[in-house]
Amino acid sequence: MKFSPFLIFCALFFMSCSSYEPLPTVDKVDLERYSGKWYEIARLPQSFEKNCTCVTAEYVLETDKPVQVINSCFDTLAQKSKVTEGKAFPVDGTENAQLNVQFFWPFKGGYYIMSLDADYQYALVGNPNREYLWILSRTPHLDQEIIESLKSIAVKNGYDLSSLIMTQQSCEN
Repeated sequence: MKFSPFLIFCALFFMSCSSYEPLPTVDKVDLERYSGKWYEIARLPQSFEKNCTCVTAEYVLETDKPVQVINSCFDTLAQKSKVTEGKAFPVDGTENAQLNVQFFWPFKGGYYIMSLDADYQYALVGNPNREYLWILSRTPHLDQEIIESLKSIAVKNGYDLSSLIMTQQSCEN
């Protein structure tokens, strides 16, 4: 019996995903309150955000449609702004605390809201395999005490923050 490399990759990928402890999320997210602009305060390094400063994510809610996601940053190497658009789909039964985000069909990634301020002013977002992590805020800067509290939650839930990047947000536009 012969297996294609793609099928082997898929099997290994799904087996590796199952070895992680479940990632806890908040109980419920009001997507209307969550929508709008968020500033990235910190992140784990990702190839799609390489050389990015002044990173923002905007979530736009439309009736009976997936949540529109607009990510933007200033690429310091290319010396220009980059914008990427995608869609977020709430996961049934999670009260919107888990979403599947899609920037390129057919691939979707987990977006788990692990912590959320009661006034929706800051959030901690990750994914089940602990490869992605973002600290987000409604303002370009966040109190260090809050950042440390969110980092503590991440570490408690299995994240290695040794490569955490504090996002530079002092851009003119």
